[in-house]
Amino acid sequence: MLGELTALTSELVAIDSVNPSLVEGGAGEGRIADFVAAWARAQGLAVERLEAVPGRPSVLVRARGSGGGRTLLLCGHTDTVNVDGMPGAHRPRVDGDRLYGRGSYDMKAGLAAVLVAAREAAHAGLRGDVVVAAVADEEYASLGVQEALRVLHADAAIVTEPTELELVVAHKGFVWSEIEVSGVAAHGSRPHLGVDAIAKSGPLLAALGALDAALRERAHPLLGRPSVHASTIAGGVELSSYPARCVVGLERRTLPGETGAEIERELERLLQRCRVADPELVATQRTLLVREPFEISPDAELVQVTSASAAAVTGSAPKIAGASYWADAAFIAAAGIPTVMIGPGGAGAHALEEWVSLSDTETLTRTLVGVARRICG
Repeated sequence: MLGELTALTSELVAIDSVNPSLVEGGAGEGRIADFVAAWARAQGLAVERLEAVPGRPSVLVRARGSGGGRTLLLCGHTDTVNVDGMPGAHRPRVDGDRLYGRGSYDMKAGLAAVLVAAREAAHAGLRGDVVVAAVADEEYASLGVQEALRVLHADAAIVTEPTELELVVAHKGFVWSEIEVSGVAAHGSRPHLGVDAIAKSGPLLAALGALDAALRERAHPLLGRPSVHASTIAGGVELSSYPARCVVGLERRTLPGETGAEIERELERLLQRCRVADPELVATQRTLLVREPFEISPDAELVQVTSASAAAVTGSAPKIAGASYWADAAFIAAAGIPTVMIGPGGAGAHALEEWVSLSDTETLTRTLVGVARRICG
């Protein structure tokens, strides 16, 4: 199995699938979707291509059971981030247990694992189906998983994002917002006519720092504390003019139980305090994007089954953990499907040097086959 996984992961890494929403002119998921579909058909698996957004395809691969069993969804994304400054990004290289290349760790090894696990499940005489969702656009807007969830149902799901073989039962969400501060444009020589929107933003930035400090008082046992930070700031047009506008972009990382609506209210309270301190402050807030957190009880059946399956492969139960990053698991769980995350170890997600552990990828694959046997019957 290890040789097959190495070859398959290498083939996936060799395909340029940089997300075009992140990088202008990025190759997108077309070629890798074609490859996944062809590979699956060659293994005797059923294939369905989804492409609601032209040029952004996802692929569903189904290992059909004999009937009457539960369906297990295995999910991995096909897109990657940029390759700027990364020599040989799509030339996979194996050095001992490590396979190098863009997407090897995040997350083409996880994708190879779910494909091989589905093929193994098809030969295991299971009653239920195993479905692989090879989805587009996880690195930007998650178009793929949202489209997949409109056409499929599952009783349990595993997302194989890299987790160092830890069993992830929670991850943070985030809210992206902008706060626009208004001033009055004027020539720099006429201060009596101008209102400096950038200077007016100073107390707002200080208030964001104070909010972040206050958030340290909260904590999740697996995820730590929530946070907020100013991500971007833009304003002004030239040195000789008072700026009429300053826009602060910010990110609020959220814990399970925190919602986008709550964060909007939190920011509005912050603005109101700033308005009280400066009655002339004119500022408005708008929410750009909300991605909800994810959590499943460690006592849930899927968690216990996945832990037992991993222990059967490695000899010990995996660590139960949380992830600080966001993943498609949140969408799947929000659709009412019990979900966990487990994936191989490695390093370099979104970095200039990226590699994945091949032995971990084999362990993951064998674990997934064990889960399929227990869930699908």
